Amino acid sequence: MPELNWIPATDDETMTEYLEVAFGGDGNVYIRENINPETVVTTTEAKWEAFCLGVRAGEFDHFVEGLDD
Repeated sequence: MPELNWIPATDDETMTEYLEVAFGGDGNVYIRENINPETVVTTTEAKWEAFCLGVRAGEFDHFVEGLDD
């Protein structure tokens, strides 16, 4: 695995558990939980981009229905 710069998926400094994302420069995107950093999920940049576009388009809104803001 390349040297990675992990980016927290939140700006909220009070959160204790969150996802972190890193872009490897090798065509892969790496995802982990901050509380379990040794377990890393890898996907391609193309799949990551498709996922992000789907989030923006509301394709995953049904996963958060009923959650409090």
